[in-house]
Amino acid sequence: MTNMQPYTIRTIREFHQFRRLPKPEHPLISLINFADMKMLKKDEPKSFVNNFYSIALKRNFNAKMKYGQQEYDFDEGIMIFISPGQVISIEADEEIRHSGWLLLVHPDFLWNTPLANAMRRYEYFSYSVSEGLHLSEKEENTIIGIMQNIEQEYHASIDQFSQTVMIAQLELLLTYSERFYHRQFITRRVANHQILNRLETNLADYFNNGSLVNKGLPTVQFIADALNVSPNYLSSLLKVLTGRSTQQHIHDKLIESAKQKLSTTNRTVSEIAYELGFEHPQSFSKLFKTKTNVSPLEFRQSFN
Repeated sequence: MTNMQPYTIRTIREFHQFRRLPKPEHPLISLINFADMKMLKKDEPKSFVNNFYSIALKRNFNAKMKYGQQEYDFDEGIMIFISPGQVISIEADEEIRHSGWLLLVHPDFLWNTPLANAMRRYEYFSYSVSEGLHLSEKEENTIIGIMQNIEQEYHASIDQFSQTVMIAQLELLLTYSERFYHRQFITRRVANHQILNRLETNLADYFNNGSLVNKGLPTVQFIADALNVSPNYLSSLLKVLTGRSTQQHIHDKLIESAKQKLSTTNRTVSEIAYELGFEHPQSFSKLFKTKTNVSPLEFRQSFN
């Protein structure tokens, strides 16, 4: 079996077969103890794609894992959230060891429930592995307790309330995880403020070195790549630290530069729009008025 192309695992039952686990008790949701998972053989794929959600709480993981192109060494306990269709790769020089829990949820399990549409608001499913959630012992116990409540529910006799109870528990787990991420943004203040400082420096450099004329306004993806974080993680972090998204920070810098040019130079609005990376002056004027409630010309006239 070649390792060149990621191996696609379509169902939770297939995942159980792939990792030589007993048949799942529920076809659409399963809690797995990592201690029960058999190690992958040398000729088995180490890069794969799951067509379902994976929520992992890992400890003592002695290998490297990639989520897309991002890599993380699990030197400590961490929680990660992986959405369907993402490529996961594992690299190890020795037999893989790890402990913890893995909750698998197929999208069909969420069908016809409010959580099906709400999943997209949990942005941490789009974070990279290196932006995993670090848990305190108390937080870890909370998450494991909810996971085990879900397991207990599908172990019991299925009735008309079973899915509702499990969906409620899953939503509780996701809400706690969101809370813990916000706590992480705050408690890891030094590292996060370093990201904020680098953001400001990168934006200043971009606006001052001619990149606006040559490349246009920087995208959120461009800024996130420069900071070596995922776009969703950066915006989530900035919202907690500053109340503003990455896009809003880019626009703030743009308006700041535009005000400086309008108030200290005689260049036309069209010339300033071009210098700020706009093909069409109308687009610049519209954004400026949206952000300041006055047009560029009205702003300039206020200085006369």
